[in-house]
Amino acid sequence: MDELREVFVGIDVAKLRNAVAVADGGRMGEVRYLGEFDADEASMRRLVRRLAGKHENVTFCYEAGPTGYGLYRLIQSMGFECTVVAPSLIPRRPGDQVKTNRRDAIGLARLLRAGELTAVWVPDEGHEAMRDLVRGRSAAVETQRVHRQHITSFMLKHGRIFPRKKAWSMRYLRWLQEQRFEHPAHQIALQEMVDALRLASERIKRIEAAIEEFLPGWSLEPLVRSLQALRGVDLIVAVTFAAEVGDVTRFENPRQLMSYLGLVPSERSTGASVRRGGITKAGNSRVRHMLVESAWTYRHPPRIGVKKLYIHERVSPVVREIAWKAQSRLTARYRRLAATGKRTTVVCTAIARELAGFMWSVGRVAQSV
Repeated sequence: MDELREVFVGIDVAKLRNAVAVADGGRMGEVRYLGEFDADEASMRRLVRRLAGKHENVTFCYEAGPTGYGLYRLIQSMGFECTVVAPSLIPRRPGDQVKTNRRDAIGLARLLRAGELTAVWVPDEGHEAMRDLVRGRSAAVETQRVHRQHITSFMLKHGRIFPRKKAWSMRYLRWLQEQRFEHPAHQIALQEMVDALRLASERIKRIEAAIEEFLPGWSLEPLVRSLQALRGVDLIVAVTFAAEVGDVTRFENPRQLMSYLGLVPSERSTGASVRRGGITKAGNSRVRHMLVESAWTYRHPPRIGVKKLYIHERVSPVVREIAWKAQSRLTARYRRLAATGKRTTVVCTAIARELAGFMWSVGRVAQSV
């Protein structure tokens, strides 16, 4: 029964062809490189059937990347276990300076057999669609920021200073349209930059309208609605958190979520020496950035505004209690940390870390209903 043995399959995925290696079960099992196969669905389906016909237990893995989760869903639909691996957490030898598809596939198969790979959470197709929409908005916001920077630099170069403090309001845009330059090329350049900014702003509004349209049909809508009960968490922050983090219940405690978002301090300790530095920034940068921005709202005394009052009426009493507890604790902590002379950026990062913990609590309640 030599053919009925357990094997571990490592796949180095690419756009056109996937490199495949197989590691036999057991600590000293053989690791074989099978070669490269076409990356289309039919070829991968034939490969899976071929391996399943020769071995009793087959487990697959590949690195998360731009090819997405199509291969994962294909293998799962055929009834086999598949793991999508976090690339940044794959063990690598410092002296290994050779990287090829063959070596990557063999390494994945060997590490999968040893249990040294860390899996990423794979969303379903509906969740992935919402996440793509949220990330499209992030890209649009970045484009808007770049266009604003171009306009600011252009006006500063020509000595045109806006006489008021608040920029990018309707008054500021009217001021831009009122500017006149001696050379017509300058006038055209400014108008093109203003039009590009207008198109970017309209793109953001369209995507935000689409998010509101598709939210009622999303499985995580209760989580999004409940998260908005927290101060500083509006619709975009809540949708971004839900889209990027996904199932909150997969984190056993809030510290795991904080670590996932890269909001915990880094540490380099040895012996009696303990050295802690800034946050690790090892997790999801989109959520971390928004949480730090939301933390600025806790510099004000605790209160429930008119908009939040309407939101509180639509959530459960448990969520309302968590939201008020978060506001009372975080506003007091902000004042206490600021009074010690810490920089506001450090204070907001600390508040963002605890805010993630309260969001974990809200998520546990919302997803348990």
